[in-house]
Amino acid sequence: MKLVPHPAVQILVWMLLALLVQRLQALALLALCAVLFGIALKLCAKQLLSLLRRTRWIFFSLLLIYAYTTPGTALWPQLGIASPTHEGLLDGLLQLGRLISVLSGLAILLELLPQTQLISGLYSLAYPLRWLGLSRERIAVRLALTLEYAESAMRDTAGDWKATIANAMQPSTNGATHIELRLQAFGLVDVLMLVASAAVLMGVWR
Repeated sequence: MKLVPHPAVQILVWMLLALLVQRLQALALLALCAVLFGIALKLCAKQLLSLLRRTRWIFFSLLLIYAYTTPGTALWPQLGIASPTHEGLLDGLLQLGRLISVLSGLAILLELLPQTQLISGLYSLAYPLRWLGLSRERIAVRLALTLEYAESAMRDTAGDWKATIANAMQPSTNGATHIELRLQAFGLVDVLMLVASAAVLMGVWR
């Protein structure tokens, strides 16, 4: 029996995780965040730290917005309206915990799925688009080329951002228009994972 879940199932589990953390409160969220962060730090520390670094300003802005826009008791009464609120700060930290959980899960997902498998999973999930007359083959090709370009651009930007911007303005000379995907069949493990994930989500969402 195949033990490695289908790429599409792994992506769906991460999506369900993103929904799950929206319903968890402080203690449960803290526990889940600690577990996911620890696993991500163990499996893919570089990937995790890269994601956190790129979203650091989102973290700061999110905390600031909640701290100063949520009504409640002033944290430092002597500052008057310039003081953040105690409730706002707690709500902001709660949102940061949710974001860290999702990013930790994403880092684990990207570590478990190479680019080809990631695209294969998204290709499988895009099956319903056929009912709308859209070509998921074209979408897969465009996604692959976009990910390849984005990865190259981020790598080059770290060394010379001016040259990267200049190159981005030039017409593309890359003639690649197709990719090869290795699709795998869904198995019993995939069904069990989806059922278990959905059951947990439904139980928490009530």
